[in-house]
Amino acid sequence: MDALEESDVVVIGSGMGGLAAARTIAQFGRRRVLVLEQHYTPGGMTHEFTRDGRYRFGTGLHYMSADAGPFLNFMTDGRVQLQPLPDDYDVLHFPDFDFTVPAGRDRLRERLAQCFPDSAGEIDRFFTAIRRGMTGLAARNVLAAMPAGIRRLGTPIVERLYPSTYRSLAEQMSLSFRDPELRAVLAARWGLYGIPPRDSAFGYHAAVPLTFFMNGTAHPVGGPGEIGRIILETLQRYGVQVRPRQRVERVTVDNGRVTGVDVVDTASGRRYHVKAGTVVSATGVRNTYALIGREQELADLPPEPSAAMLFLGMKRSPAEFGPRGENHWFMPDLDGGDGTLYVSFPSLNNPAARTHTVEVLELVDPAIVDRWPSTPADRRPDDYRRFKEETTERLLGRLERQWPGFRAAVEFTELATPLTFENYQHSVRGSFYGLAATPQRLRSSRAGCRTPVKNLIVAGQDAWGSGVVGALAGGLMAANAVLSPRQTGAMWRTVRSAVPVRNPETPWSGYLRVAVVEELTPTVRRIRLAPLDGGTMPFTFAAGQYLKIELPVAVEPIERSYSICSGPGETGFVEIAVKHEPGGLGSGFLHTEVEAGQALRVSGPHGDFTWQPGDDTGTLLLIGGGVGMTPLMSVLAAAADAGHDGRIVLLAAHRSESERLFGPELTALQEQLPGLRRLTFVSGRNSRISAGTLRPFVTATARAHLCGPAPMMQDLIGHLTELGLPRDRIHTEAFVSGHSRQTRREKAQAIARAAEEAGITAFRIDVEDSAPGFPCRPGQTVLDAANVADVKLPQSCGEGSCGTCRVVVRAGEHETDSRGMFSAAELADGWRLACQTLPTGDLTIALDK
Repeated sequence: MDALEESDVVVIGSGMGGLAAARTIAQFGRRRVLVLEQHYTPGGMTHEFTRDGRYRFGTGLHYMSADAGPFLNFMTDGRVQLQPLPDDYDVLHFPDFDFTVPAGRDRLRERLAQCFPDSAGEIDRFFTAIRRGMTGLAARNVLAAMPAGIRRLGTPIVERLYPSTYRSLAEQMSLSFRDPELRAVLAARWGLYGIPPRDSAFGYHAAVPLTFFMNGTAHPVGGPGEIGRIILETLQRYGVQVRPRQRVERVTVDNGRVTGVDVVDTASGRRYHVKAGTVVSATGVRNTYALIGREQELADLPPEPSAAMLFLGMKRSPAEFGPRGENHWFMPDLDGGDGTLYVSFPSLNNPAARTHTVEVLELVDPAIVDRWPSTPADRRPDDYRRFKEETTERLLGRLERQWPGFRAAVEFTELATPLTFENYQHSVRGSFYGLAATPQRLRSSRAGCRTPVKNLIVAGQDAWGSGVVGALAGGLMAANAVLSPRQTGAMWRTVRSAVPVRNPETPWSGYLRVAVVEELTPTVRRIRLAPLDGGTMPFTFAAGQYLKIELPVAVEPIERSYSICSGPGETGFVEIAVKHEPGGLGSGFLHTEVEAGQALRVSGPHGDFTWQPGDDTGTLLLIGGGVGMTPLMSVLAAAADAGHDGRIVLLAAHRSESERLFGPELTALQEQLPGLRRLTFVSGRNSRISAGTLRPFVTATARAHLCGPAPMMQDLIGHLTELGLPRDRIHTEAFVSGHSRQTRREKAQAIARAAEEAGITAFRIDVEDSAPGFPCRPGQTVLDAANVADVKLPQSCGEGSCGTCRVVVRAGEHETDSRGMFSAAELADGWRLACQTLPTGDLTIALDK
């Protein structure tokens, strides 16, 4: 090994099981946790990928329970947002009849009784059997997390108490119903855990389609990747380190106790050993036993299925062919075996989707690709390519028969095979749901989170059950096996508790719906954002703050900041006004592509450019240039709502009469604000705002708020300071273009290249009256370098629009963009924005006092 590291706990794999174990062990056990992920993207089967620059697909999560439930709410701090599927969420297509599955136990019972009136009594008894089967599975899985002695004593008792859990699904159906069609309906959807009725254990069927999905289903807003993204963010709070591209080659064991892991960094080739007293493997039982050289101990477990998954990018909405977002299951016969097909429509259930996609899943024997086991993924032979083409056409043919014309609406196709899942998921033979959900698995001492090696624990699907939430539960069971009884008690109390209350000091982050789009001028439109469910806004804000919005303009979304123009007293929505900048990616999207009903990811509120009633009793001087009027409208609305009767002066500058903003709104506000005086300046008519214009309104108690283009801001700051207004009474917010970030990135790249050629690896930044200084990598801003070094600088937006991160550069070479936050005199004195300043040599700075 090239190096030796140490951690309290190593977690192998960053699927839901691994992440759940990592968080709970770090949070409740206060251990140092290192997560090693072989893929380049953490998140397991919540991972998404993009194709053709437009289509975004999930890899494993297609739908989930309509209620996120305590496990997922805990892992996401209650932040996951779900879009319900239609009430009739699953449509079952048999050769001679269809059946739609409704949300809700009572509704399902009623529909079954309507369709099969002669079997009403059997149906009632079967719902009791479901509860028994589910309870038995839960009891067995909890026992599997216990020490060996308890497992040996308890497992036979569970099977005697709950025999239906261990029966095959086909046997339980035969015992429960005489009608073969009714048996087929209730045995369908076994594809949710992967094993057909003749081989699957009834406990798994009772748990997944008949309990977990009983009350309806939903799709994550923003896609499955949102779940992984949120969870990875929460892990940072507990100091969990997640490393992608790390392949664990061996779990080391000494005297029956785990001692660590041998790892290869596949990006660099570096080999190292991590010493750890506990290792949690979320890579599946088979991979785990292979890492300790004992895979032969699993010979009694039946093989697992894999899948062929077809990803489709559509020219038109699938709704044109009839689906409204429900899932469709195609059964070739009443036995529901080979050839069962599952079709989902994620874009119809994700209001944030920009393009339409369809995902088709067929569970298959991995032996179908045994001809190509050792060929590299990028060099498969022609016969493999032909196999994929033939499979794609076969699956498309089945869709075409159901929805004529569907094939012609398909613009993009990509087929994943068992080799694909084996390559990206690192699962044995492309196993899709972990260990086969069979009675043999339930009876096996190897199927669970305990292993024969002390402190080597299994997490994920193999520790509980199939699916993302099943894997998450398996991660909690793994933590249950690692933590002390006191820590375990605290964990379960927290998991079962209510959804966490958001810290009001932390900006909210999530999706809002575009409710209304309104043209204000030829170049400015107002966009209203509202909660997805139409309720109350999930956050409050102060007048003058802004939102950060992710815009899906490319493969990776871009983030832009937009000031809020609605008043803080409005609880049902928030509004922004956006100017269409020539060539601007963000403003271009919001002006030409965004539509009412679309969901956008938003974080906020942000910014210190705020005014609240009672802040000052003197003149409130508001100066806006063009769309820089936006935050000032929020200030005026707040003043009107508060019944403010003090003196307010609004100076509004516009390039032309056609660009004058908020005329009707200002007229209405004038009636509510008796102390408001408005002056409008139009280029070419009454010129610009000058020092003479400002003089009558500047007093010792005045408070000025400026927002507009950089040249205007620089001039006005100079005028106001010359007129004697103290600098701390001048509040600024820059009106900046999205091009600025790209410009800064280009400058950073040039600085980094020049430093590399000169052999410079870091610049030094010294802070006056503070020691020690801190390093700055060439191409980093002063603010980024300070944050990496844990040097506290004032900050808010990080992109030069708020002016919070003011510093004085005392000495040293640098490149910067003032964003109009300083007057010419202040710039001459060395005032800079730390987030916009790129050192080109060593710097000495002083902090804003």
